[in-house]
Amino acid sequence: MRILVVEDERKIAEALRAGLAGEGYEVVVAATGEEGFYLVNAETFDLVILDIMLPGRDGIQVLTTLRERGLQTPVLILTARDAIEDRVLGLDTGADDYMTKPFAFPELLARIRALVRRGRADQTLKLKAADLEMDLVARKVTRSSQPIELTVKEFEVLECLMRHQGHVVSREMIAREVWNETTWTAPLYNVIDVHIARLRRKVDEPCPTKLIQTVRGVGFVVREDEP
Repeated sequence: MRILVVEDERKIAEALRAGLAGEGYEVVVAATGEEGFYLVNAETFDLVILDIMLPGRDGIQVLTTLRERGLQTPVLILTARDAIEDRVLGLDTGADDYMTKPFAFPELLARIRALVRRGRADQTLKLKAADLEMDLVARKVTRSSQPIELTVKEFEVLECLMRHQGHVVSREMIAREVWNETTWTAPLYNVIDVHIARLRRKVDEPCPTKLIQTVRGVGFVVREDEP
């Protein structure tokens, strides 16, 4: 399970990274609101732990924009502000839970487990774009009810595109989400292009409507409308 921690206090951020990693969570840390906002839009997380007092764009601004864009990922606000009005503002903005510093780490773990259980009920298990459907549990893909056979990596690349449906996905994003690579390498980008080409042959070639589209110089996007 992946958790994004948006926290500008280095000691707290590193303590959270180490503690959560020790519990088996995959942890990504962002030190600013802008970085956290970018990561939430670029990658997939099961939970966001968000500080309110951040340099630049603060936590409330980040959360407001994310909820306006339809993000349903559970968000736990972690902050030094403990006034009732601050808690109300955070929860009304779209936070799922609220903890104040200092906090007991076992309680944080309990809150995380509760939020993850709650979030799984709404977690998307099927993705759909026009007549293209992905069943993430059975790992099956169909187009116009006809099965499409994909390799493991082809499935993961298509899932990445479908999760960001309507938004451009760069090669860097695919490299991070599918190959867990954060460093630019020409060979990997060539591999990504090969997988996109194979997906087009399998998903789009037999159909009049092309769903996997290229945004030149930027990346790829799955959308129903023609470019």
